[in-house]
Amino acid sequence: MKNQNHLTRGPHQEQPVRMAGEPVSRARAALLMIHGRGASAEDILSLASEFDQPGFAYLAPQAAGNTWYPNRFLVPLAENEPWLSSALKFVDEVLTEIINAGIPSERVILLGFSQGACLALEFAARNARRYGGIAGLSGALIGPDDTPRDYKGSLAGTPVFLGCSDVDFHVPRERVDQTAEILKRLGGEVTERLYPNMGHTINQDEIDFVRGMMQGLVGHSS
Repeated sequence: MKNQNHLTRGPHQEQPVRMAGEPVSRARAALLMIHGRGASAEDILSLASEFDQPGFAYLAPQAAGNTWYPNRFLVPLAENEPWLSSALKFVDEVLTEIINAGIPSERVILLGFSQGACLALEFAARNARRYGGIAGLSGALIGPDDTPRDYKGSLAGTPVFLGCSDVDFHVPRERVDQTAEILKRLGGEVTERLYPNMGHTINQDEIDFVRGMMQGLVGHSS
């Protein structure tokens, strides 16, 4: 039994989840935040003060070794295993904890930056349902251009925001365009913004857009 359990535990299982804002048990909505390569949960949680939304629980899982998967998101999927599957499972575990605490997926926004954006977008596509929102900042769906995108389910009108530089060294703009089209086909209400000559970073317009998504959730709370 021990060996079987070992096979089901990937490199990111048993990693911590950092939190800010309201306790999940009291929050009206949640922002699940996924950090980028070489960064930390604390790094992405620093955005909580920028969003400054009452009623929200902020949760940020921490990748083992500060990296969700070792290679670029454009390589064949097998080259990023078992890290990728472990990372997707970790996101699912955190989302399940949020839902079990009483916050439905319709009131959970998935947000990621860079490698974390790729992970958030891939998770949402593979687990399509109505979320409170999806924000992929400088990221795109994972895998080579010819990866089959036969995702099941429906995002059922979930607001989706994709923001990226039009000259991002890590994320080709064509992949952001492709991601937008795929998520539209999955039923997402997609807003895509490519910023001229921006670095690999997060800008104020992206922060403002996500804040608006958050306000939309708590503003319709009862």
